[in-house]
Amino acid sequence: MVALNRRLARAVLAFGMLIALPSAGWAEEAPHGHPPAESKPAPRGPDGRRLPPDSVTKQSVTLPDGRVLDFTATAGSLPLVDEAGKLQAEIAFVAYTVASKDGQERPVTFAVNGGPGAASAYLNIGAIGPWRLPVGGDSISPSQPVTLTPNDGTWLGFTDLVFIDPVGTGYSRAADGNGKAYWSIESDAATLSAAIARYLRNNDRLASPKFFVGESYGGFRGPLITEKLQEEIGVGLSGMVLLSPVLDFGWLETPRANPWGYVLKLPSLAAGALERAGTVPTPALLGDAEAYASGAYLADLLKGPSDSAAVARMTEKVAPLVGLDPALVRAQAARLSTRSVQREIDRAEGRVTSAYDTGITGWDPNPAAAQSSFEDPQLTALQAPLTSAMLDLYARTLKWPVANMRYELLNNAVNRGWSWGSGRQAPEVLSNIQGTLALDGHLRVLVAHGFTDLVTPYFASKLLLAQVPAYSAGRLSLAVYPGGHMFYTRPDSRAAFKADVERMYTDALKVRDGGSARSAGAPAERLRTAP
Repeated sequence: MVALNRRLARAVLAFGMLIALPSAGWAEEAPHGHPPAESKPAPRGPDGRRLPPDSVTKQSVTLPDGRVLDFTATAGSLPLVDEAGKLQAEIAFVAYTVASKDGQERPVTFAVNGGPGAASAYLNIGAIGPWRLPVGGDSISPSQPVTLTPNDGTWLGFTDLVFIDPVGTGYSRAADGNGKAYWSIESDAATLSAAIARYLRNNDRLASPKFFVGESYGGFRGPLITEKLQEEIGVGLSGMVLLSPVLDFGWLETPRANPWGYVLKLPSLAAGALERAGTVPTPALLGDAEAYASGAYLADLLKGPSDSAAVARMTEKVAPLVGLDPALVRAQAARLSTRSVQREIDRAEGRVTSAYDTGITGWDPNPAAAQSSFEDPQLTALQAPLTSAMLDLYARTLKWPVANMRYELLNNAVNRGWSWGSGRQAPEVLSNIQGTLALDGHLRVLVAHGFTDLVTPYFASKLLLAQVPAYSAGRLSLAVYPGGHMFYTRPDSRAAFKADVERMYTDALKVRDGGSARSAGAPAERLRTAP
């Protein structure tokens, strides 16, 4: 299977660089709410396509600050073919583009979510697209309204946006119906790189400044895609935004006997305790927790759970730090499992908290049971509203309804069938980040996290990024905001995140155009919180 995937990756790179076939066609219409314009016939594409012709519509949104954004929305697919022109896969995408007013090439940003198995809807209608699905603050209802509102955090004001769904997610599909050959680290990165290259060629955007944003496993994909574009396809990106990423699976996927996982999560648990006490987490407030986690806490963890004096010391420090009962901390030898924390934080109220954001809770279905099985109050609760909102957006606004195909927001079959490779070392992309930064002295990378995320804790990225050599000074930064894995659901964090990204884009474009970036010479990493 590994050999097959490697062959597939080489084939994907080959057909990704073929001369673009005619696009699937387009339909143009007046702004949303007006009668549709007449559709033009679709040019013929490769045989075997199941997705409908591309739909191009004119749209307009009025943002909460009164600004009006007029833009073109395209919903469609990118056909990937082999050297004989045979269809291999259809990659669904949604693009939002704004006409340039000054003749300058607008940046274009490619957005990919994670999982593996997640569609790009989370970034599209959750974070940075022109519309946003409002969700509850500390609790999410699957039956909530799915009406989208203008997004005050959209990036469309400073970059065009292209949201891409990997094979097996959204409406993207393998031509033969079996996507498993695409479900590996290498072939996935190669396929997405080919799709990006095809979009750039099809839309005459090779001269545009190019950026990437990836969330969660999408953040893991980012350095791999950037490296493939740089070295194998011949496309250079100006910047990457890695949102709640995994940079090294060896750091996060640890057995219970390995103390490292507890070290990395402790500051996030402390941030959650601050929030429950009514205090907004900040780097200064978490400084002691970080120092303790990587210092005395780690030293006592290494002594083992049978060292009663070490357990006593940790219990005395950890219990008030994370806001949990000392008896619980002592019973777990100060090695708090995520599952137990999810249940214990709000046990008195019969509620469980999300591993993705300890500030979001839901009811415990079995509060009296010794052990309870429950769905995540954020990730699982978002499945229904995000899916329904995305389908409504496709059908009514973007005029791209897809008949007789299931839309996969979060495809567990992809996640379960993923091939992680056969090497003895856990997958990591820190070395890829270092390589891309070293090769391109203009490239910029922003790593963004939420304080209260237990799935990809910010402290892991902070410690990993500290290992990057000094050549990255001013080009690699870490920003941490109140909130969890999807911190952008919080208004203040969404605003601060947008401001940080726009600043990074400005710096990257200034250097690209021959100037010197304002942040050159800044520290290699920093922490920022929402105002």
